[in-house]
Amino acid sequence: MPDSDLCWTPATVLADEIRSGSVTPTEVATEFADRIEAVNPKLNAYIHFDREQVLADAAQLQAELADGTPRGPLHGVPFSIKGLTAMAGLPLDSSLKPLAGTVGLRDATVVARLKEAGGLFLGKTNAPEFGYYGGTDSHLYGPTQNPWTPGHTAGGSSGGAAASVAAGLGPLAEGADGAGSVRIPAAMCGVVGFKPSLGRIPHTLLDGRHYTHVFHGPITRTVADAALMFSVMAGAADSDPMSVPADGVDYAAAAAGGIEGWKVAWSPDLGLGYVDPEVAAVCAEAVRTFESLGAIVEEATPAWGNPEEAMWKALWVPGYSCEYDVLDWKSMAGQVDDNLIEIFAQAETLTATEIGRAEAFRGRMWDTFSAFMRDYDILVSPTLATASFPLDRFAPEWLEGESLQRQLLGWLLTYPFNMTTTPAVSVPAGFTADGRPVGLQIAGRHRADAAVLRAAAGYEAARPWADAKPAL
Repeated sequence: MPDSDLCWTPATVLADEIRSGSVTPTEVATEFADRIEAVNPKLNAYIHFDREQVLADAAQLQAELADGTPRGPLHGVPFSIKGLTAMAGLPLDSSLKPLAGTVGLRDATVVARLKEAGGLFLGKTNAPEFGYYGGTDSHLYGPTQNPWTPGHTAGGSSGGAAASVAAGLGPLAEGADGAGSVRIPAAMCGVVGFKPSLGRIPHTLLDGRHYTHVFHGPITRTVADAALMFSVMAGAADSDPMSVPADGVDYAAAAAGGIEGWKVAWSPDLGLGYVDPEVAAVCAEAVRTFESLGAIVEEATPAWGNPEEAMWKALWVPGYSCEYDVLDWKSMAGQVDDNLIEIFAQAETLTATEIGRAEAFRGRMWDTFSAFMRDYDILVSPTLATASFPLDRFAPEWLEGESLQRQLLGWLLTYPFNMTTTPAVSVPAGFTADGRPVGLQIAGRHRADAAVLRAAAGYEAARPWADAKPAL
Protein backbone atom coordinates (compact mmCIF):
# COMPACT_ATOMS: atom_id res chain seq x y z
CA MET A 1 0.00 0.00 0.00
CA PRO A 2 1.46 3.40 -0.93
CA ASP A 3 2.38 5.25 2.25
CA SER A 4 4.61 8.05 1.03
CA ASP A 5 5.82 10.63 3.50
CA LEU A 6 4.32 13.24 1.16
CA CYS A 7 0.86 11.89 1.94
CA TRP A 8 1.39 12.70 5.64
CA THR A 9 3.20 16.01 5.19
CA PRO A 10 1.29 19.07 6.48
CA ALA A 11 -0.01 21.46 3.84
CA THR A 12 2.10 24.29 5.22
CA VAL A 13 5.26 22.21 4.71
CA LEU A 14 4.16 20.95 1.29
CA ALA A 15 3.58 24.53 0.16
CA ASP A 16 7.10 25.51 1.22
CA GLU A 17 8.67 22.46 -0.42
CA ILE A 18 6.84 23.10 -3.69
CA ARG A 19 7.87 26.77 -3.69
CA SER A 20 11.50 25.83 -3.03
CA GLY A 21 11.51 23.23 -5.80
CA SER A 22 12.41 20.31 -3.52
CA VAL A 23 9.24 18.59 -4.70
CA THR A 24 7.04 19.22 -7.73
CA PRO A 25 3.26 19.40 -8.03
CA THR A 26 3.38 16.36 -10.32
CA GLU A 27 5.26 14.33 -7.74
CA VAL A 28 2.77 15.36 -5.07
CA ALA A 29 -0.19 14.56 -7.31
CA THR A 30 1.19 11.13 -8.23
CA GLU A 31 1.75 10.14 -4.60
CA PHE A 32 -1.76 11.16 -3.54
CA ALA A 33 -3.37 9.58 -6.60
CA ASP A 34 -1.62 6.28 -5.87
CA ARG A 35 -2.72 6.33 -2.25
CA ILE A 36 -6.33 7.24 -3.07
CA GLU A 37 -6.53 4.36 -5.54
CA ALA A 38 -5.11 1.95 -2.97
CA VAL A 39 -6.97 3.07 0.15
CA ASN A 40 -10.26 4.66 -0.91
CA PRO A 41 -11.94 1.35 -1.90
CA LYS A 42 -11.67 0.36 1.77
CA LEU A 43 -12.95 3.68 3.15
CA ASN A 44 -15.32 5.10 0.54
CA ALA A 45 -14.20 8.60 1.47
CA TYR A 46 -14.11 9.92 -2.12
CA ILE A 47 -17.17 9.68 -4.36
CA HIS A 48 -15.47 11.39 -7.34
CA PHE A 49 -11.80 11.02 -8.27
CA ASP A 50 -10.28 11.43 -11.74
CA ARG A 51 -6.60 10.49 -11.78
CA GLU A 52 -5.95 11.80 -15.28
CA GLN A 53 -7.49 15.18 -14.46
CA VAL A 54 -5.52 15.46 -11.20
CA LEU A 55 -2.24 14.77 -13.01
CA ALA A 56 -3.13 17.18 -15.83
CA ASP A 57 -3.93 19.93 -13.34
CA ALA A 58 -0.67 19.24 -11.51
CA ALA A 59 1.27 19.52 -14.78
CA GLN A 60 -0.33 22.92 -15.42
CA LEU A 61 0.56 24.09 -11.91
CA GLN A 62 4.11 22.84 -12.42
CA ALA A 63 4.42 24.76 -15.69
CA GLU A 64 3.18 27.94 -14.02
CA LEU A 65 5.74 27.53 -11.27
CA ALA A 66 8.49 27.05 -13.85
CA ASP A 67 7.37 30.26 -15.55
CA GLY A 68 7.63 32.12 -12.26
CA THR A 69 3.89 32.71 -11.96
CA PRO A 70 2.67 30.84 -8.87
CA ARG A 71 -0.99 31.48 -8.16
CA GLY A 72 -0.91 31.81 -4.40
CA PRO A 73 -0.17 30.25 -1.01
CA LEU A 74 -1.58 26.82 -1.92
CA HIS A 75 0.23 26.38 -5.22
CA GLY A 76 0.33 22.63 -5.85
CA VAL A 77 -1.14 21.69 -2.44
CA PRO A 78 -3.95 19.07 -2.73
CA PHE A 79 -7.47 19.70 -1.45
CA SER A 80 -10.85 17.97 -1.60
CA ILE A 81 -14.41 19.30 -1.72
CA LYS A 82 -17.46 17.88 0.04
CA GLY A 83 -19.98 16.25 -2.27
CA LEU A 84 -22.70 18.76 -1.26
CA THR A 85 -20.62 21.78 -2.35
CA ALA A 86 -21.09 22.97 -5.94
CA MET A 87 -18.44 22.48 -8.61
CA ALA A 88 -19.01 23.10 -12.29
CA GLY A 89 -19.60 19.86 -14.18
CA LEU A 90 -19.13 17.59 -11.17
CA PRO A 91 -21.72 15.61 -9.16
CA LEU A 92 -24.16 17.77 -7.18
CA ASP A 93 -26.78 15.19 -6.31
CA SER A 94 -26.97 15.84 -2.54
CA SER A 95 -26.15 12.10 -2.16
CA LEU A 96 -29.76 11.42 -3.22
CA LYS A 97 -30.36 8.41 -5.44
CA PRO A 98 -33.27 10.10 -7.28
CA LEU A 99 -30.92 12.98 -8.21
CA ALA A 100 -28.08 10.78 -9.51
CA GLY A 101 -26.46 12.36 -12.54
CA THR A 102 -27.11 15.96 -11.46
CA VAL A 103 -24.03 18.16 -11.84
CA GLY A 104 -23.09 21.61 -10.63
CA LEU A 105 -23.39 24.59 -12.94
CA ARG A 106 -20.64 26.69 -11.34
CA ASP A 107 -17.95 26.56 -8.68
CA ALA A 108 -18.93 27.66 -5.20
CA THR A 109 -16.97 30.66 -3.93
CA VAL A 110 -14.84 28.49 -1.64
CA VAL A 111 -13.90 26.24 -4.55
CA ALA A 112 -12.95 29.19 -6.73
CA ARG A 113 -10.79 30.64 -3.98
CA LEU A 114 -8.95 27.38 -3.32
CA LYS A 115 -8.21 27.05 -7.04
CA GLU A 116 -7.18 30.70 -7.34
CA ALA A 117 -4.72 30.15 -4.47
CA GLY A 118 -3.10 27.38 -6.52
CA GLY A 119 -4.68 24.41 -4.77
CA LEU A 120 -4.69 21.06 -6.58
CA PHE A 121 -8.21 19.59 -6.61
CA LEU A 122 -8.22 15.86 -5.81
CA GLY A 123 -11.91 14.95 -5.73
CA LYS A 124 -15.28 15.18 -4.00
CA THR A 125 -15.95 13.46 -0.68
CA ASN A 126 -18.86 11.43 0.66
CA ALA A 127 -21.76 12.84 2.71
CA PRO A 128 -25.22 11.60 3.78
CA GLU A 129 -28.40 12.54 1.95
CA PHE A 130 -28.75 16.32 2.09
CA GLY A 131 -26.15 16.20 4.89
CA TYR A 132 -28.99 15.65 7.32
CA TYR A 133 -27.29 13.74 10.15
CA GLY A 134 -24.01 13.16 11.97
CA GLY A 135 -22.99 10.08 10.01
CA THR A 136 -22.03 9.42 6.39
CA ASP A 137 -24.14 6.92 4.48
CA SER A 138 -26.66 7.09 1.65
CA HIS A 139 -28.63 4.95 -0.76
CA LEU A 140 -26.54 6.41 -3.58
CA TYR A 141 -22.96 6.14 -2.31
CA GLY A 142 -23.02 3.85 0.71
CA PRO A 143 -21.16 4.35 4.02
CA THR A 144 -17.77 5.87 4.75
CA GLN A 145 -15.67 3.74 7.09
CA ASN A 146 -13.81 5.19 10.05
CA PRO A 147 -10.07 4.83 9.28
CA TRP A 148 -9.28 4.01 12.91
CA THR A 149 -12.07 1.50 13.50
CA PRO A 150 -13.47 -0.17 10.38
CA GLY A 151 -17.14 -0.99 10.72
CA HIS A 152 -17.66 2.22 12.68
CA THR A 153 -18.97 5.58 11.49
CA ALA A 154 -16.59 8.31 10.40
CA GLY A 155 -19.15 10.83 11.63
CA GLY A 156 -20.78 13.38 9.40
CA SER A 157 -22.03 14.99 7.54
CA SER A 158 -18.50 15.75 6.28
CA GLY A 159 -17.47 12.17 7.00
CA GLY A 160 -15.73 11.53 3.71
CA ALA A 161 -13.70 14.71 4.18
CA ALA A 162 -12.51 13.80 7.68
CA ALA A 163 -11.81 10.17 6.79
CA SER A 164 -9.74 11.23 3.79
CA VAL A 165 -7.56 13.54 5.89
CA ALA A 166 -7.16 10.96 8.67
CA ALA A 167 -6.12 8.30 6.14
CA GLY A 168 -3.54 10.43 4.32
CA LEU A 169 -5.70 10.91 1.22
CA GLY A 170 -5.23 14.68 1.19
CA PRO A 171 -4.02 17.35 3.65
CA LEU A 172 -6.86 19.84 3.15
CA ALA A 173 -10.57 19.01 3.00
CA GLU A 174 -13.49 21.41 2.73
CA GLY A 175 -16.45 20.57 4.93
CA ALA A 176 -19.79 22.16 5.75
CA ASP A 177 -21.31 22.50 9.21
CA GLY A 178 -25.00 23.04 10.04
CA ALA A 179 -25.00 21.53 13.54
CA GLY A 180 -21.44 20.23 13.84
CA SER A 181 -20.83 18.55 10.49
CA VAL A 182 -17.20 19.68 10.34
CA ARG A 183 -16.42 19.03 14.02
CA ILE A 184 -18.34 15.74 14.44
CA PRO A 185 -16.31 13.76 11.88
CA ALA A 186 -13.11 15.54 12.87
CA ALA A 187 -13.60 14.29 16.43
CA MET A 188 -14.45 10.76 15.32
CA CYS A 189 -11.53 10.55 12.89
CA GLY A 190 -8.87 12.19 15.07
CA VAL A 191 -8.24 15.33 13.00
CA VAL A 192 -8.88 19.09 13.21
CA GLY A 193 -12.24 20.56 12.20
CA PHE A 194 -12.84 24.33 12.39
CA LYS A 195 -16.22 26.10 12.15
CA PRO A 196 -15.58 29.84 11.83
CA SER A 197 -17.80 32.76 12.80
CA LEU A 198 -20.84 33.71 10.74
CA GLY A 199 -19.96 35.30 7.43
CA ARG A 200 -16.24 34.63 7.49
CA ILE A 201 -16.48 32.12 4.62
CA PRO A 202 -19.21 32.79 2.02
CA HIS A 203 -21.60 29.91 1.35
CA THR A 204 -24.51 28.98 -0.90
CA LEU A 205 -25.23 25.66 0.79
CA LEU A 206 -28.95 26.30 1.25
CA ASP A 207 -31.32 27.88 -1.25
CA GLY A 208 -32.41 30.29 1.49
CA ARG A 209 -29.55 32.79 1.54
CA HIS A 210 -30.15 34.18 5.03
CA TYR A 211 -29.82 31.09 7.20
CA THR A 212 -27.29 31.80 9.93
CA HIS A 213 -26.40 28.30 11.15
CA VAL A 214 -24.58 26.87 8.12
CA PHE A 215 -20.84 27.26 7.57
CA HIS A 216 -17.98 26.01 5.41
CA GLY A 217 -14.88 25.02 7.35
CA PRO A 218 -11.48 23.35 6.93
CA ILE A 219 -10.73 19.78 8.00
CA THR A 220 -6.99 19.17 8.33
CA ARG A 221 -4.35 17.24 10.27
CA THR A 222 -2.84 20.33 11.94
CA VAL A 223 -4.10 23.64 13.29
CA ALA A 224 -1.63 25.55 11.10
CA ASP A 225 -3.11 23.85 8.03
CA ALA A 226 -6.61 24.84 9.16
CA ALA A 227 -5.48 28.46 9.59
CA LEU A 228 -3.89 28.44 6.13
CA MET A 229 -6.97 27.01 4.42
CA PHE A 230 -9.28 29.34 6.36
CA SER A 231 -7.24 32.39 5.29
CA VAL A 232 -7.69 31.43 1.65
CA MET A 233 -11.45 30.81 1.90
CA ALA A 234 -12.38 33.83 4.06
CA GLY A 235 -13.68 37.21 2.89
CA ALA A 236 -16.91 38.73 1.60
CA ALA A 237 -18.55 37.66 -1.67
CA ASP A 238 -21.69 38.70 -3.54
CA SER A 239 -22.86 35.08 -3.47
CA ASP A 240 -23.57 35.30 0.28
CA PRO A 241 -25.37 38.37 1.67
CA MET A 242 -24.31 37.34 5.20
CA SER A 243 -20.60 37.29 4.37
CA VAL A 244 -18.25 39.86 5.88
CA PRO A 245 -15.03 41.44 4.58
CA ALA A 246 -11.73 39.88 5.55
CA ASP A 247 -10.54 41.35 8.85
CA GLY A 248 -6.89 41.63 7.83
CA VAL A 249 -5.75 39.08 10.40
CA ASP A 250 -2.93 36.73 9.44
CA TYR A 251 -4.52 33.63 10.97
CA ALA A 252 -1.42 31.50 10.62
CA ALA A 253 0.62 34.10 12.51
CA ALA A 254 -2.15 34.66 15.06
CA ALA A 255 -2.23 30.95 15.84
CA ALA A 256 1.42 31.02 16.83
CA GLY A 257 0.96 33.07 20.00
CA GLY A 258 0.68 31.76 23.53
CA ILE A 259 -2.28 31.77 25.94
CA GLU A 260 -0.56 32.48 29.24
CA GLY A 261 -2.95 34.25 31.60
CA TRP A 262 -6.05 33.37 29.59
CA LYS A 263 -9.16 32.30 31.45
CA VAL A 264 -10.55 28.98 30.24
CA ALA A 265 -14.03 27.71 31.06
CA TRP A 266 -14.14 23.90 31.16
CA SER A 267 -17.61 22.40 30.75
CA PRO A 268 -17.84 18.58 30.90
CA ASP A 269 -21.18 18.51 29.04
CA LEU A 270 -22.22 22.09 28.10
CA GLY A 271 -25.30 21.44 30.21
CA LEU A 272 -26.71 19.20 27.47
CA GLY A 273 -26.84 15.93 29.40
CA TYR A 274 -25.15 12.55 29.25
CA VAL A 275 -21.54 12.16 28.09
CA ASP A 276 -19.97 8.70 27.85
CA PRO A 277 -17.74 8.32 30.95
CA GLU A 278 -14.70 7.27 28.93
CA VAL A 279 -15.05 10.26 26.59
CA ALA A 280 -15.50 12.54 29.60
CA ALA A 281 -12.36 11.15 31.25
CA VAL A 282 -10.21 11.59 28.13
CA CYS A 283 -11.34 15.20 27.75
CA ALA A 284 -10.97 16.01 31.47
CA GLU A 285 -7.36 14.84 31.29
CA ALA A 286 -6.72 16.76 28.06
CA VAL A 287 -8.05 20.06 29.39
CA ARG A 288 -5.31 20.13 32.03
CA THR A 289 -2.97 20.97 29.15
CA PHE A 290 -4.24 24.56 29.22
CA GLU A 291 -2.98 24.91 32.79
CA SER A 292 0.45 23.77 31.66
CA LEU A 293 0.33 26.57 29.07
CA GLY A 294 -0.20 29.16 31.80
CA ALA A 295 -3.98 29.54 31.49
CA ILE A 296 -6.42 29.60 34.39
CA VAL A 297 -8.98 26.79 34.05
CA GLU A 298 -12.33 26.90 35.85
CA GLU A 299 -15.25 24.52 35.54
CA ALA A 300 -18.18 26.59 34.27
CA THR A 301 -21.12 26.21 31.88
CA PRO A 302 -23.33 28.89 30.30
CA ALA A 303 -26.77 28.85 31.92
CA TRP A 304 -28.52 28.62 28.56
CA GLY A 305 -30.86 25.79 29.50
CA ASN A 306 -31.45 23.04 26.95
CA PRO A 307 -31.29 24.49 23.42
CA GLU A 308 -32.08 21.22 21.63
CA GLU A 309 -35.74 21.91 20.86
CA ALA A 310 -34.96 25.45 19.73
CA MET A 311 -32.25 24.13 17.40
CA TRP A 312 -34.73 21.66 15.97
CA LYS A 313 -37.62 24.07 15.47
CA ALA A 314 -35.81 27.28 14.60
CA LEU A 315 -33.02 25.93 12.40
CA TRP A 316 -32.91 22.20 11.69
CA VAL A 317 -36.38 21.51 10.31
CA PRO A 318 -36.86 24.95 8.68
CA GLY A 319 -33.40 24.70 7.12
CA TYR A 320 -34.28 21.48 5.35
CA SER A 321 -37.75 22.66 4.43
CA CYS A 322 -36.23 25.23 2.08
CA GLU A 323 -35.36 22.22 -0.10
CA TYR A 324 -38.90 20.83 0.19
CA ASP A 325 -39.75 21.11 -3.51
CA VAL A 326 -36.62 19.37 -4.80
CA LEU A 327 -38.32 15.96 -4.82
CA ASP A 328 -41.71 14.36 -4.29
CA TRP A 329 -40.77 13.22 -0.79
CA LYS A 330 -43.95 11.26 -0.14
CA SER A 331 -43.12 8.84 -2.97
CA MET A 332 -39.45 8.41 -2.13
CA ALA A 333 -39.74 5.60 0.45
CA GLY A 334 -36.97 3.07 -0.12
CA GLN A 335 -34.92 5.51 -2.20
CA VAL A 336 -33.97 7.94 0.57
CA ASP A 337 -33.66 7.55 4.34
CA ASP A 338 -36.96 7.29 6.20
CA ASN A 339 -35.59 9.70 8.80
CA LEU A 340 -35.03 12.37 6.15
CA ILE A 341 -38.60 11.89 4.94
CA GLU A 342 -39.75 12.35 8.55
CA ILE A 343 -37.96 15.70 8.74
CA PHE A 344 -39.91 16.92 5.74
CA ALA A 345 -43.12 15.57 7.26
CA GLN A 346 -42.41 17.54 10.43
CA ALA A 347 -41.82 20.64 8.32
CA GLU A 348 -45.44 20.37 7.15
CA THR A 349 -46.76 20.58 10.72
CA LEU A 350 -44.31 23.05 12.27
CA THR A 351 -46.14 26.28 13.05
CA ALA A 352 -44.98 29.88 12.82
CA THR A 353 -45.60 30.19 16.56
CA GLU A 354 -43.26 27.29 17.30
CA ILE A 355 -40.58 28.76 15.06
CA GLY A 356 -40.99 32.19 16.65
CA ARG A 357 -40.68 30.82 20.17
CA ALA A 358 -37.59 28.85 19.18
CA GLU A 359 -36.01 31.96 17.66
CA ALA A 360 -36.78 33.88 20.86
CA PHE A 361 -35.03 31.16 22.86
CA ARG A 362 -32.08 31.48 20.53
CA GLY A 363 -31.95 35.22 21.25
CA ARG A 364 -31.94 34.62 25.00
CA MET A 365 -29.29 31.96 24.49
CA TRP A 366 -27.10 34.52 22.73
CA ASP A 367 -27.54 36.99 25.59
CA THR A 368 -26.52 34.31 28.09
CA PHE A 369 -23.52 33.14 26.09
CA SER A 370 -22.16 36.60 25.31
CA ALA A 371 -22.44 37.59 29.00
CA PHE A 372 -20.76 34.34 30.06
CA MET A 373 -17.85 34.86 27.68
CA ARG A 374 -17.04 38.28 29.15
CA ASP A 375 -15.33 36.32 31.94
CA TYR A 376 -13.53 33.80 29.73
CA ASP A 377 -11.29 33.78 26.69
CA ILE A 378 -12.39 30.33 25.51
CA LEU A 379 -14.92 27.65 26.45
CA VAL A 380 -13.69 24.04 26.28
CA SER A 381 -15.81 20.88 26.25
CA PRO A 382 -15.94 17.44 24.69
CA THR A 383 -16.87 17.75 21.02
CA LEU A 384 -19.30 14.83 21.27
CA ALA A 385 -20.93 12.74 23.98
CA THR A 386 -19.55 9.59 22.34
CA ALA A 387 -16.69 8.21 20.31
CA SER A 388 -17.39 6.45 17.02
CA PHE A 389 -20.11 3.78 17.08
CA PRO A 390 -20.96 0.92 14.67
CA LEU A 391 -22.17 1.78 11.18
CA ASP A 392 -25.36 -0.22 11.65
CA ARG A 393 -26.49 2.26 14.32
CA PHE A 394 -28.11 5.62 13.50
CA ALA A 395 -27.23 7.04 16.93
CA PRO A 396 -25.46 5.91 20.11
CA GLU A 397 -27.03 2.95 21.88
CA TRP A 398 -28.36 4.98 24.80
CA LEU A 399 -30.59 6.99 22.43
CA GLU A 400 -32.29 3.93 20.93
CA GLY A 401 -36.07 4.38 20.93
CA GLU A 402 -35.87 8.14 21.41
CA SER A 403 -37.46 10.68 19.03
CA LEU A 404 -35.72 11.54 15.78
CA GLN A 405 -34.84 14.92 17.27
CA ARG A 406 -33.11 13.27 20.21
CA GLN A 407 -31.30 10.71 18.04
CA LEU A 408 -29.97 13.43 15.76
CA LEU A 409 -28.99 16.03 18.37
CA GLY A 410 -28.81 14.20 21.70
CA TRP A 411 -25.15 13.17 21.36
CA LEU A 412 -23.81 16.41 19.87
CA LEU A 413 -22.13 19.17 21.87
CA THR A 414 -21.49 21.10 18.66
CA TYR A 415 -24.80 22.68 17.64
CA PRO A 416 -24.97 25.40 20.34
CA PHE A 417 -22.21 27.25 18.50
CA ASN A 418 -24.15 27.08 15.24
CA MET A 419 -26.99 28.74 17.14
CA THR A 420 -24.70 31.46 18.51
CA THR A 421 -22.84 31.71 15.15
CA THR A 422 -19.51 31.82 17.02
CA PRO A 423 -16.24 30.01 16.22
CA ALA A 424 -15.46 26.51 17.47
CA VAL A 425 -12.82 23.93 16.60
CA SER A 426 -12.49 20.23 17.38
CA VAL A 427 -8.98 18.96 18.08
CA PRO A 428 -7.85 15.45 19.01
CA ALA A 429 -8.01 14.77 22.76
CA GLY A 430 -6.87 11.15 22.74
CA PHE A 431 -8.35 7.69 22.29
CA THR A 432 -10.66 5.32 24.06
CA ALA A 433 -9.20 2.06 25.36
CA ASP A 434 -10.21 0.30 22.13
CA GLY A 435 -8.61 2.91 19.87
CA ARG A 436 -11.48 5.24 18.91
CA PRO A 437 -10.52 8.94 18.63
CA VAL A 438 -12.03 11.49 21.02
CA GLY A 439 -12.36 15.18 20.19
CA LEU A 440 -11.97 18.26 22.41
CA GLN A 441 -13.97 21.35 21.39
CA ILE A 442 -12.60 24.86 21.83
CA ALA A 443 -15.16 27.66 21.37
CA GLY A 444 -14.70 31.42 21.48
CA ARG A 445 -16.35 34.80 21.60
CA HIS A 446 -18.15 36.37 18.66
CA ARG A 447 -15.71 36.76 15.75
CA ALA A 448 -12.79 35.59 17.92
CA ASP A 449 -11.66 33.14 15.24
CA ALA A 450 -7.99 33.98 15.74
CA ALA A 451 -8.23 33.35 19.48
CA VAL A 452 -9.81 29.93 18.95
CA LEU A 453 -7.08 28.93 16.49
CA ARG A 454 -4.42 30.30 18.85
CA ALA A 455 -5.70 28.22 21.75
CA ALA A 456 -5.91 25.15 19.51
CA ALA A 457 -2.37 25.66 18.24
CA GLY A 458 -1.00 26.04 21.77
CA TYR A 459 -2.79 22.87 22.82
CA GLU A 460 -1.43 21.04 19.75
CA ALA A 461 2.13 22.13 20.51
CA ALA A 462 1.81 20.64 23.98
CA ARG A 463 0.05 17.46 22.80
CA PRO A 464 1.04 16.87 19.15
CA TRP A 465 -1.02 14.33 17.22
CA ALA A 466 -0.16 14.72 13.53
CA ASP A 467 2.23 11.76 13.51
CA ALA A 468 -0.53 9.34 14.57
CA LYS A 469 -1.68 7.19 11.63
CA PRO A 470 -4.50 4.66 11.49
CA ALA A 471 -3.37 1.13 10.69
CA LEU A 472 -5.56 0.73 7.64
